[in-house]
Amino acid sequence: MMKSLCLSLLLVSVLFMNSLLEVQGRKWKGEGTTLNLESIVIGRCYDYIRLVNPAVGEKNCSEIWEAFKNAFINKDPCSILPKDYELFISLSLHPIPPNKSLFWENNQLLVNSFADRGRRYMSLADTLFGFLGDFLNWCGQANSTGLDYESCPTTEECENNAVESFWRMASITYAQHSSGVIHVLLNGSAVGGAYPQPGFFADYEIPNLQKDKISQIVIWVVDDIEGPDVDSCGTHTVKVLENRLNTLGYDVTCTDNYKSVMFLLCLDYPDDSKCTLSSSAPAAQRGPVSSDRGGSWNKLMFVSFVGFLFRFALVY
Repeated sequence: MMKSLCLSLLLVSVLFMNSLLEVQGRKWKGEGTTLNLESIVIGRCYDYIRLVNPAVGEKNCSEIWEAFKNAFINKDPCSILPKDYELFISLSLHPIPPNKSLFWENNQLLVNSFADRGRRYMSLADTLFGFLGDFLNWCGQANSTGLDYESCPTTEECENNAVESFWRMASITYAQHSSGVIHVLLNGSAVGGAYPQPGFFADYEIPNLQKDKISQIVIWVVDDIEGPDVDSCGTHTVKVLENRLNTLGYDVTCTDNYKSVMFLLCLDYPDDSKCTLSSSAPAAQRGPVSSDRGGSWNKLMFVSFVGFLFRFALVY
């Protein structure tokens, strides 16, 4: 009797919570659509073609927005496929410079900083189609032309959601248009290893690389400054990645804690032992250099002062 009562109370509680969520408008566990999504996407489009990368030429930003929206609007939010974004990709596509592609796993913010909005490398987020969706969230509703601002499905709830399918299509396109030397930045401190499987790089990017367009794949495995050394070149999951790429016939190199990336990380941790700069030059050799710098500075001040006196004499 008591057991039946407990089960009944549990059932009532579940039904009550579901009803409460529906009243509050939250059907899914994920965050709802980013507010002002249309203005953000169109604004980013103009920002990209005018300031970030004018070399892509003219793009119809309003048309791009409509293609983006129509990929998921008025549809079951768990039935959105990558191919639904084909028109959006076609309208926003542009060439990716050879030797500039930068793939990654588990270090998005670092990659964004290192790529420097396409000035140093062009990661997926530095392409127009990736730039438009970066850090945004969105979904529609079945039988409705409106966006769901209350909640959107997570990948755990359903894989074929609007955001997941968008990034799958974007990753496939990015891989297909990468050429020359391509770079892969992995997090050597990531739980479970630097090369996750499943993962976007493993499942959508590697299978879509165009081997005849790629001369070399350069892997950088960089640990977090205050993180553990979980993975490195030639070990664990990185070894799995190297073997896979070698089997596919690629020329692969791998470097641990690539200096350029470490310097960037050390901006936030200048006092960490990993960020201590050392010189192999003997201390005795630094004296004359310092003295010469002082002499050069004194000469510069003297010449500047003489120049000032000369101009003063001409005026008066």
